[in-house]
Parts: sequence; C-alpha cells; structure tokens
Amino acid sequence: MKYSKVLFLSLVLFASAAFGQPAKTASESKLFDAAQLLRDIQTLSADDMEGRSPQQPSIQKARDYVEKRFAESGLQPIGAYFKQEFGIRQRGESAPLKGVNYVGLIKGRKAPERYIVITAHYDHEGIKKGATFNGADDNASGTSALFTIAAYFKKHQPDHSLIFVAFDAEELGLLGAQHFVTNLPVAREDILLNVNMDMISRNDKGELYAVGTKYYPQFKPVLESVQKTAPVKLRLGHEEWTNQSDQAAFHAAKIPFIYFGVEDHKDYHKPTDDFANIQPAFYVSAVETIIATIKALDEPTK
Repeated sequence: MKYSKVLFLSLVLFASAAFGQPAKTASESKLFDAAQLLRDIQTLSADDMEGRSPQQPSIQKARDYVEKRFAESGLQPIGAYFKQEFGIRQRGESAPLKGVNYVGLIKGRKAPERYIVITAHYDHEGIKKGATFNGADDNASGTSALFTIAAYFKKHQPDHSLIFVAFDAEELGLLGAQHFVTNLPVAREDILLNVNMDMISRNDKGELYAVGTKYYPQFKPVLESVQKTAPVKLRLGHEEWTNQSDQAAFHAAKIPFIYFGVEDHKDYHKPTDDFANIQPAFYVSAVETIIATIKALDEPTK
C-alpha cells in the first residue's frame, strides 16, 4: 500500500497545526530525505507486515525489508552478512524459533576502532485474536530512523565508527539485544556508548525524552547543548525507563547508553498504533534531534 504525496503532505500539515509549529513538508529537512523516512515507517507498519512478530512466519517480510534498507542506506556488514541469528526458546516447544538481528557499519575517519552503537528493534506484537498490531510508533519509528541516520552519516563520515543494529525479539524480553551484547562483533572496551530509539514518532506535547544521564552524567552537557537548538522539546529524565527497552542489555554490560523515546500514548501496544496516527512533523524533527546528538557525541575527537 503506497500513500500519495498529497496524503504525506496532509499528514505533515495536520501534525504541524497540532503543535502550533510552522508547516513543515516532508521534503524540508535539510539533513535527510524525510519523504523516505515516512515511506519506511509506513511500509514497516502496513497491514501486510502482520505486526512483525518473530513468532509468526510473516516476520520474514519485515526482515527482508530491513536487510534491503540497510544495504540501500550505505551500511556495510561486519563480516560476510548483515544477519546475526539466534534462538528463541518457547515454552512447550522443543525446537527454538529463529531470531535475526541486522548489524551494519560505517567506518570512522579519525578513530575507526572506537564505536558508537545505534539501535532500534523492528519486531512487534503480531496478530492477536484477529487484530493486527502494526506498531508504527513501537517501533517501526525507531527502525526507520536507523536507515535515515545511516544514510546521513554515510554522506557525512563520522570520526568514530558507527555500528547500526536492528534488533529482533525485543517484545519477547529484549532477546535480540541480549544476544548482541553477549556476542559483540568488536571488543566491549572499544564501544563508547549505545544510542537506542524506541517510540519516537508522536507526542502531543512535542516532547522527546533522552534517558540515561542519571547513570552516565558525562553525557548531560552534550544533551543540554543539543537542547538549545533542537527542533523538538528535548527533555532529560524518565530514568525509570532504563530497563524497559534494548538499552537495558548494554547498561547491564556496563556499556553507557542514551535512550530516546516518548511517553506512552493511547495507542501504545494496541491495534491502533498505525501509520495514520503518527505525527510526521514531530517525527522528522525527532530524527533531526537524534542526528544532532550523535554528531555532538562524535565531536570530542576533532
């Protein structure tokens, strides 16, 4: 299912009016192709993805799309393949399901052996009692942002190397993130931090939260600097979210993190978390803010 350019523009204008912001069209981001960002989230959260559950065979369609967009965004695999496979044990089942993380790399120019790991989970709740949980905000939004951020830094080479990971099986207990952290493709001591994104495409107050400064106060000045010019209301806090998404696996391994997300909304973990209910102007601005943060975190080597 493809949305027309007119509908994309209408969604953006509606969101802008809701926030009292100047109208921003999907093509107005100076950093990236915002129309492509919206096409990605719309595709990943379409009905034919059937909710992207690793417990259902239809997850393969989402996996194929993630792998294709990793390649198109300019990422290179670490090793022979983007795929990192792992087993998902199910109660009462003798054979585990297959989980698949996707891992890609952009080499840094000044400190290529030091890494920032940028992550989001692509799985969701699937189909339950006949209802499809499309998970547009949770977390097609973070996954689509991965592609956009990768494409940006492919064109603007960072100082540090960036590892991008699309995690599977977050909804089953952060399984993909736990497998990745247990099987890191680089030395743990060479990882500077994890930047995780989970639910970043809508907030009625125009607020995006950055979590993690309670445990890693060294990042607070960077975030406060970004706050001054951020196109969204960037807030610090909600440290109680630390263990509620994939950043928890990094935190447990003593790898610092910053987690970007929004407060729960009425469609959280409901079949109504659809593309039609995201707020495009906010979403584009949230991704711009996250890119600005990654750039600021990358600056110390300059």
